Amino acid sequence: MPSAVVSQRKYPSQFADGQLRTLQRQIKRWRATEGPAQEVYFAQQHVPGRLGQSDFTSMNDVGVTIGGQSFPHLLYHFVLTYSNWEDATVCYSESFESLSEGLQNALWELGGVPLSHRTDRMSTAVNNTSAAKEFTVRYEALLRHYRTEGQKIQAGRANENGDVEQRHYRLKRAIEQALMLRGSHDFTGIAPYKQFLRELLGQLNAGRRDRLQAEMQYLKALPERRLESLKRVRVKVDSGSLIYVDRNTYSVSSRLIGEEVEARLGLETVEVWYAGRRMEALPRLRGRGKHRVDYRHIIDWLVRKPGAFENYRYRDELFPSSRFRMAWDALRELTPQANKRYLEILHLAASEGEARVDDALRTLLEQGEISEGKLKPEAIQALLAQDAIAPPVTQVAVAEVSLTSFDDLLSTPVSTRGVMQ
Repeated sequence: MPSAVVSQRKYPSQFADGQLRTLQRQIKRWRATEGPAQEVYFAQQHVPGRLGQSDFTSMNDVGVTIGGQSFPHLLYHFVLTYSNWEDATVCYSESFESLSEGLQNALWELGGVPLSHRTDRMSTAVNNTSAAKEFTVRYEALLRHYRTEGQKIQAGRANENGDVEQRHYRLKRAIEQALMLRGSHDFTGIAPYKQFLRELLGQLNAGRRDRLQAEMQYLKALPERRLESLKRVRVKVDSGSLIYVDRNTYSVSSRLIGEEVEARLGLETVEVWYAGRRMEALPRLRGRGKHRVDYRHIIDWLVRKPGAFENYRYRDELFPSSRFRMAWDALRELTPQANKRYLEILHLAASEGEARVDDALRTLLEQGEISEGKLKPEAIQALLAQDAIAPPVTQVAVAEVSLTSFDDLLSTPVSTRGVMQ
């Protein structure tokens, strides 16, 4: 069929539209009477308690924002094929930690375990490059813990996971409608957004109560506890007080330089453990090749080596807010000792509190012309001691308007109002 269209476009003077439509009808009839057999899709009868399906779906097209900023994320979506009971967990990548956390969240919210769990050929669960083992070691351990059978779809057969694929569309549509009724796609934080999803799922599942009740009696019991979803890796802290985990870079306390620590990767955090003690709990970076350097980990040594600041690979990470960057830019114009002065301010933030120093810098920057003396650590320290911080920018004083001015306006003749204005 496409070749016929191409022929007409290539030789427009030789084939009329009527000839093209005639050819298309003849080919269509030939395919129906003499052509190859087409693939047949067999409607399935769903049995209570037998099967749960799950998959990841991107939520970027829904347009959710957090604090006015775009919030790219996924949902791990689980559905029981008989009752259509569903659950969803916010996640940021198709990692095993996301799969494990999402599946376990769904099973514990449900209160039981189906006989089988089916996924697509996601690499976190399925060995796509080797036929030696059907599933990955970690996924097999998860299935054993919940005493459920793992199933995977055939390559290129998304319809075999059709229930959850269909529910993706309907859940997104329900979310968009709920956001429309809410009047805003923006949330003050991730926690309120998660609560919004939890309440919406509760409403959707309420209409499936009868079929779910029939299904619950066939579900297996939950184990005594959840299985830990954390991925544990041993890494060594390098001379820059950095560790490299899952192809991302994190800073840790300089006291750990040269030591081997255990990094525990969760859905949203990376915990750093040493000698049986949790040393850090860091937000997990999304993607690959990212870095998170906390100035508090290295500032004690950086103030002793201010020359290293100028060309430090992760220098941009050492500006906690725009006001710290503005202070450094101002210092560069005022003194050749800008790096040293700025690092002293950063050291003050580590000891006195970042928010307090940020407010002090805002006060100084709003005073107009900035001198070298104003940005000395001693001056900022004195400002903190006096508690002479400017009110927050959200605090606006509006002068009270006297209503008598409106009486004067109304009592003025119409012919003279234009002159008075």
